[in-house]
Amino acid sequence: MSETAATPSDHRSHVKPIYLVDYPKIILLYPTFFVALVCGICSLFLSADSPWGVTLAAVFLWTFGVNLVVLAFDFPRTTSLTIFFLVMAFGLGAVLLFQSSPEILPFVQKIFGKLRPFANASFYFTMVSVLGAIYLGVLVTVGFDYWEVRPNELLHHHGFLSSLERYSAPNLRVTKEINDVFEYVLLRSGRLILHPSNEPRAFVLENVLFINKKEEQITQMLGSLSVRVRSDEG
Repeated sequence: MSETAATPSDHRSHVKPIYLVDYPKIILLYPTFFVALVCGICSLFLSADSPWGVTLAAVFLWTFGVNLVVLAFDFPRTTSLTIFFLVMAFGLGAVLLFQSSPEILPFVQKIFGKLRPFANASFYFTMVSVLGAIYLGVLVTVGFDYWEVRPNELLHHHGFLSSLERYSAPNLRVTKEINDVFEYVLLRSGRLILHPSNEPRAFVLENVLFINKKEEQITQMLGSLSVRVRSDEG
């Protein structure tokens, strides 16, 4: 019977690094991307100024408007998020109701009757192409600016020439903040603050996807203990 002690360096060398990326908020427009794609496909079989074509345009504008609100404001509490959804759903339902049944409130119909948004397939596919090109650019850009957490060090890769900054990972303080319920619902994203022990400044990553999982992985990595392995030699 022999006892071999695995040193912390031996144990940490087999730990996979954790990659952190600060994504721009434009990725939160992905609902608009998919709704525009669906509306574009449907518009291939519908007339743009038909009732169904107008309904498609209303749904697209509603989705786009909600997405813009997500980018413009923060919703720190679930209550505010619920109220917002109720207001938006009521507004969209009222518009669709007055369009399909104008006799309910004639004076309201006079107001909404002049509002008949419509768009053809070319418009929707143009929106899809623009957002798709932006997302492709984001995927390329984040490959040149990301963080790598290892048991012994924190690495910041940035720049087209792969510049690298190193910071000490032991005693790294990590703070997780979810300031916008909308962002968390859409992509499980939030703010991650990294504060190395030997660095006077903190590094703030504003939009880290799946932040709960990332924070848990970092905690497990930096909080792991050395392991003692027993082996028999016959």
